[in-house]
Amino acid sequence: MSRIRQAIYISGFFATTLTMQAAEGAKSVSPYAYQLTEIYGLPITNSIVTSWIFSLVIILVFRLIARKPQLIPTRGQVVVEGLIGAVRDIVEPIVGKRMIKHTFPLLLGYFTFILCHNWSGLLPGVGTFGFYDEFGHLNYWYRPANADLNMTLALALVSFAAWMYYILRYAGPKVILYDLFGNKANKNDVPAAMYYFLFLIFIVVGFIEIISIIFRPVSLSFRLFGNMFGGENLLTSMTGLVSYIVPVPFYLLEILIGLVQALVFTMLVSVYIGLICNHDDSEHAH
Repeated sequence: MSRIRQAIYISGFFATTLTMQAAEGAKSVSPYAYQLTEIYGLPITNSIVTSWIFSLVIILVFRLIARKPQLIPTRGQVVVEGLIGAVRDIVEPIVGKRMIKHTFPLLLGYFTFILCHNWSGLLPGVGTFGFYDEFGHLNYWYRPANADLNMTLALALVSFAAWMYYILRYAGPKVILYDLFGNKANKNDVPAAMYYFLFLIFIVVGFIEIISIIFRPVSLSFRLFGNMFGGENLLTSMTGLVSYIVPVPFYLLEILIGLVQALVFTMLVSVYIGLICNHDDSEHAH
């Protein structure tokens, strides 16, 4: 999993770098959300408006295509059931059979929400019309929500809060402390001196693990933002250089990247939950 994350980080970095080099002086997309207006002092940005529109579209589309479940499924029901089955087959081995019924609504919602917003930038009108600011950055009137760091950070913080709830509710403080600081060695398999020395090792490793846990929202948010923002710049540059035919492969690449990033985000949240909550009865008894 760590190698996958490193590869995704590197791909996002090179996507952004190649975008700038390909443009050769062309102005890049602004990394900041543009404020369109404000409501009671709260800023309403271009990415917020896009997120509201597509969130509403997601709700309406799924309500229309699924409707009331039938014994003989309609085409829309087949699509929804296929999506549910595919995501469940992926995350159930990670979070475990005991936790899947509790975590699946969150994980399915994450995958669907992130995937639709990742692909939103490929639709006409999104990332199409805009203007240049005084810094030479291109600001779109509507831009993909996940190309805004505020959105990806919000998703990461919600996943962190959900992770805290699940491990406290379904694992408990005792299991959490054992997973972080407990001695995992079998006393009968190692010498007594080594066994007690391992207590110190596991305590140090536990504190390192706590630091990595604290930085999880940062890694989750920047990974998704970096890939989506890099893709937005890439499509802008390629379309600006040649309007027809040439950008098509890059649009197909963004379809793949959008799917992979939605899957990676969902799987990482599943892994974080499963690391503590996915234990069999013998481990809990121990």
